[in-house]
Amino acid sequence: MQPVGKVLSLFITDTQTSPKHSILLDQKGILSDKHYNKNVERSVLISSISSYKLAKEKNITIPYGQLGENLLIDYNPYHLAIGSQLKIGQTILEITQPCTLCQHLSCIDSKLPKLLKKDRGIFGKVIQEGTIKIDDKIYLL
Repeated sequence: MQPVGKVLSLFITDTQTSPKHSILLDQKGILSDKHYNKNVERSVLISSISSYKLAKEKNITIPYGQLGENLLIDYNPYHLAIGSQLKIGQTILEITQPCTLCQHLSCIDSKLPKLLKKDRGIFGKVIQEGTIKIDDKIYLL
């Protein structure tokens, strides 16, 4: 099986969005994340580097992690159907829903919500727990 991409950055949302070298996931989400065990269908937010490139093309520079993602990857998964599964590191994540836009994006730039309407990210739930590290390969199952 050929990988479709790799993990570029990892973030845990606690009092702020903190970059990490690895994250540990179980059936309730990402350990130490403020959203842990709140809504398993929305426990992992995956964003593509293409979202940041799209913003940059419109002269909007955003530091990585500011879209609220837990995983920033070099593969664009936004076209994947609900129920699609990704193997990343030791984990398997199942796509559950597209990410909805939040008011926080307009605080960065008023054009951002409309620009990233369908390109902000997707949510996944943990099917197989484990660790995800930077540079882990991503496989579409």
